[in-house]
Amino acid sequence: MAWAPNNTKFAVCTVDRVVLLYDEQGERRDKFSTKPLDSKYGKQSYVVNDMVFSPDSTKIAIGQSDNIIFVYRIGEDWGDKKAICNKFVQTSSVTCLLWPAEHAIVYGLVDGKVRLANTQTNKSSTIYGTESCVVSLASNVSGKGILSGHADGTVVRYFFDDEGSGETQGKLLMHPCPPYALAWGTNSIMVGGCDKKVVAYSRDGRILQTFDYSRDRTEREFTVAATSPSGQSVVVGSYDRLRVFNWAPRRSVWDEAKPKEILNLYTITSLAWKKDGSRLCAGTLCGGVELFDCCLRRVIYKNKFEMTYVGLSQVIVRNLSTGTRVVLKSYYGYEIEEVKIMGKDRFLVAHTSDTLLLGDLMTNKLSEVPWPGSGGNEKFFFENETVCMIFNAGELSLVEYSNNEILGSVRTEFMNPHLISVRLNERKQRGAEDNKKLAYLIDIKTIAVVDLAAGYNLGTISHDSKIDWLELNETGRKLLFRDKKLRVRMKTLVIGNHWSPTFCCACMAYNDIYVFLFQM
Repeated sequence: MAWAPNNTKFAVCTVDRVVLLYDEQGERRDKFSTKPLDSKYGKQSYVVNDMVFSPDSTKIAIGQSDNIIFVYRIGEDWGDKKAICNKFVQTSSVTCLLWPAEHAIVYGLVDGKVRLANTQTNKSSTIYGTESCVVSLASNVSGKGILSGHADGTVVRYFFDDEGSGETQGKLLMHPCPPYALAWGTNSIMVGGCDKKVVAYSRDGRILQTFDYSRDRTEREFTVAATSPSGQSVVVGSYDRLRVFNWAPRRSVWDEAKPKEILNLYTITSLAWKKDGSRLCAGTLCGGVELFDCCLRRVIYKNKFEMTYVGLSQVIVRNLSTGTRVVLKSYYGYEIEEVKIMGKDRFLVAHTSDTLLLGDLMTNKLSEVPWPGSGGNEKFFFENETVCMIFNAGELSLVEYSNNEILGSVRTEFMNPHLISVRLNERKQRGAEDNKKLAYLIDIKTIAVVDLAAGYNLGTISHDSKIDWLELNETGRKLLFRDKKLRVRMKTLVIGNHWSPTFCCACMAYNDIYVFLFQM
């Protein structure tokens, strides 16, 4: 079984070697038959051992016991023509598959090799080899690291990119039995097998926790494991039972939840977690597929939005009128405390213990920036569609949507949308790839203009009267402001970061000012 990364397709391969395609509601919409390595051997000559969707959800890789991987193009829509676009012949049976990157399929073989197939070049190569059959593969949350479990109990780790963690590659640990149930969580690795134990290992292979069920007569061997997309929950399947383990970040331990027991379910052979974390599918030895709703809690917000907390660090926000969804996730793994929808029901705001999450529901641009212990006293302004303005304790901070760093911070006591102007790449200029500027009041009679991209001050403009309105033009090179006497002035940035007066008017209304800006 496999879920598509875009959450719209769910694939199940039957014992008849037919792939059934379902929508996210569990309704069957399409199907196609798989093929043997050579038609002369017949359709009974192989079994499908594993399958996985491509990152763009338009292809499925099928790993077979007759020493081949077929990649089928299934298209974006139901009913699209199915065609084989890649085939990789191997020297032994394919046991398990991962597709972590666009053109890279990682797979394990009975002969102990872990290999990489490139769908662009149609060539495959060996990543590393062992002397023992590969029985399981697992990736970390980012997909840039893999674990392989082998029949002799060895677990090997490999990184395409260690993301600065400094963790070692190669043989990581030796489990007492074959690690058929292998999962890589955010903070540790969970391993289960035929000894009726689930063991949590640290990143360097040390035992952290052991959950021992060997004295439980109703328990049998653990056959498969799956990690939630956030990496903070692991489900392990056995006979008639699913065991759920949740990571407790404050205590840095795994807590076992109440197991899900289903009489006559029999041995669970496959688990697939939906990429947004909202559903888990379990396949059984007898051909059944069980669909579970994964939800810590569900909240209806303002009778307009449904918020589904699928994990401590992940929330799905769904617009009840349009059906559109946004997955809000803390990439640091922090617990999301509360989600609010502000700015005419368009923008998301959520706090964790150390970060602030912001998002635009219309463009699906999300940000998570460091924000330790503010006490929740911030004021948010959403007048600008590309940047969120946050005012807290005399400091103005700017966060650009889809950027995970604070764009800039300045000290000011004048937090009014009419007294702040931000321009971010609104008009292309020759020789200026990143044009981001901010104009704000230092005091009631002084304007400061800052280049946010370069991080320096472009100058200050002093005036003889109180300023009650200001605005930069799209390029950030002209500044228009008005004072209490209704006098409007315009300044232009010239070489050397000086501001020269170019326009003066005795009286002008707000509507006239905006028309003038449009024409500049």
